[in-house]
Amino acid sequence: MADRLKGKLALVTAAGQGIGRAIAEAFVAEGASVIATDVATDKLDGLKAAKTAKLDVLSSAAVDAFAALIDKEFGALNVLANVAGYVHQGTVLECSEKDWDFSFDLNVKSMHRTIKAFLPAMLKAGGGSIINMSSGVSSIKGLPNRYAYGATKAAVIGLTKAVAADFITKGIRCNAICPGTIVSPSFEERVQAVAKQTGTPLDQVRKNFIARQPMARLGTAEEVAALAVFLASDETSYITGQPHLVDGGLAL
Repeated sequence: MADRLKGKLALVTAAGQGIGRAIAEAFVAEGASVIATDVATDKLDGLKAAKTAKLDVLSSAAVDAFAALIDKEFGALNVLANVAGYVHQGTVLECSEKDWDFSFDLNVKSMHRTIKAFLPAMLKAGGGSIINMSSGVSSIKGLPNRYAYGATKAAVIGLTKAVAADFITKGIRCNAICPGTIVSPSFEERVQAVAKQTGTPLDQVRKNFIARQPMARLGTAEEVAALAVFLASDETSYITGQPHLVDGGLAL
């Protein structure tokens, strides 16, 4: 199928690399007009047919100003994809208050900021699809050394359900994507961090990550993006408030 998102205006956060970039590219390929954002604008280079812009989702003032600009120049979003996130490594004993606060600020409060800023125009226009990046490691499943991360991603599912319930009669759909372990620059950073922390060779750390996936392989950003396209499209007009797993069986 082609042009599944034709005529839709979509905004993607953290579109510079990994899952965010794959989602932006998939949206463009399906005919959407895409605004690809990242705090590091150099990472947005090469995103063809997408409008690119800097957006710091940690700043309420920046998000509010950007939402006002988008509404003035392009109108209401049809799709908001909240992808920005951070993976903290460690148990409760390795989680400082700074780690905890930053994890919740980037993984959860950033979504609060963007939804609150862009939702009014979406409501005025009659609806839209909000897609929040959660994780299989959340309220769905616990894994070792994912204390703060799992807590934040569980909160994303709660946030998603709350938004869906509040605006279900207003044309707004809000769903969460819950990936398993996905190949990305962020994943490679985690591999290196674990290797350094534990003294384990890099190849063995990668094998350990793969071993926890029942499919015996890691997922790709494109596989996650395919689910995002589905949730952004009118094909899912009767689906809202749900966590959607793309995890290679991790949560089995």
